[in-house]
Amino acid sequence: MKKLLLLALLFVACNDNTENKALNNENIEIDFTTIFEKSDGLETATYNETIKFYQDLANSYPEISIREIGETDSGKPLHIATLNMTRSGDNFESLRQNNRILLINNGIHPGESDGIDATMMLFRDIAKGKIEAPKNTIIVTIPIYNIGGSLNRNSTTRTNQNGPKSYGFRGNARNYDLNRDFIKSDTKNAKAFAQIFHAVQPDVFIDNHVSNGADYQYTLTHLFTQHNKLGGELGQFIHTEMMPTLEQKLEAKAWDITPYVNVFNRTPDSGFTQFLDSPRYSTGYTTLFNTLGMMVETHMLKPYKQRVEGTYELMKTMIEITEEQGDKIAQLRKEQVKLWSAGKSYPLTWTVDTTTTSTLNFKGYEGDMIPSDFTGAKRLKYDRTKPFTKAVTYQNYYKATDSITIPKAYIIPQGWHNVIDLLKLNAVEYTQFKNDTTLTVESYKIGSYETRKSPYEGHYPHYQTTVNTSEKNVTFRKGDYLISTDQNAIRYLLETLEPSAPDSFFNWNFFDTILQQKEGFSPYVWEDKAQELLKGNPKLQIEYNVKISYDEEFANNWYAQLDWLHKQSKFYEAAHLQYPVYRLK
Repeated sequence: MKKLLLLALLFVACNDNTENKALNNENIEIDFTTIFEKSDGLETATYNETIKFYQDLANSYPEISIREIGETDSGKPLHIATLNMTRSGDNFESLRQNNRILLINNGIHPGESDGIDATMMLFRDIAKGKIEAPKNTIIVTIPIYNIGGSLNRNSTTRTNQNGPKSYGFRGNARNYDLNRDFIKSDTKNAKAFAQIFHAVQPDVFIDNHVSNGADYQYTLTHLFTQHNKLGGELGQFIHTEMMPTLEQKLEAKAWDITPYVNVFNRTPDSGFTQFLDSPRYSTGYTTLFNTLGMMVETHMLKPYKQRVEGTYELMKTMIEITEEQGDKIAQLRKEQVKLWSAGKSYPLTWTVDTTTTSTLNFKGYEGDMIPSDFTGAKRLKYDRTKPFTKAVTYQNYYKATDSITIPKAYIIPQGWHNVIDLLKLNAVEYTQFKNDTTLTVESYKIGSYETRKSPYEGHYPHYQTTVNTSEKNVTFRKGDYLISTDQNAIRYLLETLEPSAPDSFFNWNFFDTILQQKEGFSPYVWEDKAQELLKGNPKLQIEYNVKISYDEEFANNWYAQLDWLHKQSKFYEAAHLQYPVYRLK
């Protein structure tokens, strides 16, 4: 009897599945009005509503596909949705041969949900023929990148923001700010993004955000990757062609836009600098692979409806530019790979170039520092009844302050698997030694560094790192990694493996074990040996005498004296401060 009942249930289930598939294949009219539109611009879609929207679109329109790719800290997978007007799916290896690819990232900070809603409507409207579809541009989106933050929904944490009614939280499921994680990749989200990025290999990248900072008239601001740092003709293109074209096209559509207003608790009319996007940020990371990157920063105090509509128009315009300039973008990206090679100088650190500036015809509001009724101190107060348009100095040029000569290759001992795993994830090409091999290499000793006193995104990062360089013979073991710089990932290698680079693996604490001595001395034993050391080494005795004569702190610290002598002796361990990545010139 039980067997008959089980067979009956299976029969019903199979019939239900067949019915569902048949229903999906019929032209059933699905309501593709978004939550945003139904609420008259007051609400944003939840994570589940967003994914279902794209799944329904994919079931209804062959131009759209959606699939899972990669894991996140929330336990849920990331998705990518692809809009391909040729209806040939999302085989990016094939698609990139004759098309440009634009990747849109949404919800990295889920409280900044403008892009989530705008991209849903954009995909729908292109698929339905409501707006002109691109012929040679494939559009890919990550519907919601920070899934954990999106699920952590509230109505209060965006203190400064004017809507929507409820939204996600900035931190992800492990409370990481994902827009600081692209290089260090502490999260599953960042690892999945790298997987997506290298599968898609976008020509253009857009990351949708909402700004903090000043009050002004604009709904839209843009934050293109810094053109000097991008470098070469590609940097010139983003600065002198792509950015101005976006501004002009949006102005023609009655959408004013200005560069991201990079100020805090002061008025912007005294001028401001362009944001320098280091590789920890999304556009800084995508730049390492010569992708033209930009962030959209809508103004937090503008109504949510207005912000989403502006984001929609901006993305639509960037698609137009990518379509019009596709051939040029492809050629410039191809040429950019040749810009750096072994033996050339590569800039690692940057500062504002105060000798060259731009002028913005800026639309702001008058603001004053007035006495606070609450604290008694001075506070900033804007007066929206006093709008202005005036010339404002914009410092959008940077110059290099430190550089290195590019080596032919890096060598990494296999034990540093945490670093090697990230290189593999980022499509770095490598070979491994088939036998133990001795080579003359350039070696770094960490000279000096500072360390943050407060935690920052799960780390106490280093900064102002310097190295001492020497040449020596090193024997590498079978299985150690030889990584040529003659490859597409050259900039990624330089920015992560050179210790003095701002977002190097060293500065993100990947190599902190080399900073601690593992062997030491007992003073009562070493003092006798130290005296013998000085007696047998007159040159060292002179150095010691000079140091103790002119360094009062050293002269008054017996342990420092013994430690200094220990570090000059053969007993001092070679591994201390020895950077374990070597350069092959």
